[in-house]
Amino acid sequence: MDLTAPNCSQFEIASLSCSSSRSLATRLGLYLFFTCSITITIFGNLGIIISISHFVQLHSPTNFLILSLAITDLCLGIFIMPYSMIRTVENCWYFGNLFCKIHYGFDLTLSVISIFHLCIIAIDRFYAVCEPLYYPLRITGTVIKHLVFSCWSAAMLFSLGVVISNSHVSGIEGYHILVTCLHICPITFNKLWSMVIFFVCFFIPASIMVGVYIKIFLVSLRHRRIIENKVLAETYENISKKREHKAAKKLAILMGVFLTCWSPLFITFIIDPFIDYSTPTLLFDAFNWLSYINSTCNPILYGFLYPWFRKALRHIVSGRMSEGNRVNFDLF
Repeated sequence: MDLTAPNCSQFEIASLSCSSSRSLATRLGLYLFFTCSITITIFGNLGIIISISHFVQLHSPTNFLILSLAITDLCLGIFIMPYSMIRTVENCWYFGNLFCKIHYGFDLTLSVISIFHLCIIAIDRFYAVCEPLYYPLRITGTVIKHLVFSCWSAAMLFSLGVVISNSHVSGIEGYHILVTCLHICPITFNKLWSMVIFFVCFFIPASIMVGVYIKIFLVSLRHRRIIENKVLAETYENISKKREHKAAKKLAILMGVFLTCWSPLFITFIIDPFIDYSTPTLLFDAFNWLSYINSTCNPILYGFLYPWFRKALRHIVSGRMSEGNRVNFDLF
């Protein structure tokens, strides 16, 4: 069969492919849930962007990384998630074959950029904690700009190149029929690209993040023991243990959320081609939206958990950010 020009007349059931089997109540419930997720993603990341852009005290290399991450997640919330919501709820793609490719390409691109940013932020924190004396020399504004540019450009070239060339679906029987005749915009990769995507976009960044955060925790532990040998006061020891527990908890939350949100989808990517693409659509959609939820959580994990970001948010919400000179605000 010529898959590049499918004979759609053979598929009289095409009209049924867009008929959702879900009840009206279920669809409304899903729309409400996804709309809430999209709204939190947009306004949460918008809060981070406004805070860092407006308040001079927040202009630091680390925060510029968080700013770039927030822009990425904001774009995902505005340009990708609404169309994915309709596709998931209605079980149909209403926006045409060309836009399917565009949506697919930018979905992958923004997701990869977000993951790469999380990896770079972990490396930035490694230098800040493990090599504090060299940190101001190595992690400068220029270095951060180069890292951000490389992150965006590499992810765009890789992801858009894969999607535009159609190499990710090469050899998949019936793919063009699904898109052209049945009006479905499936997220799928052939065996080769499923492994490439898994290792390049998830396994390697995740391994770096896990290794870096473990190293940060161990170095923090060693610093505490060195200080305890010099300061024997019981009060300090109690404070140190509380800080250590808090730091360990924060690192565990960061990695736990990341792995929980992204692992199921990437594991499905690498397994699905080898089981003849038999993963249920419902399960695939659930894992896909779980990955989107990571962009919903990022503003909280990398921004508003810190008191200075919460203070900046209060200034923004209350309208006080326009009062006086933004340099004079004391956020710390």
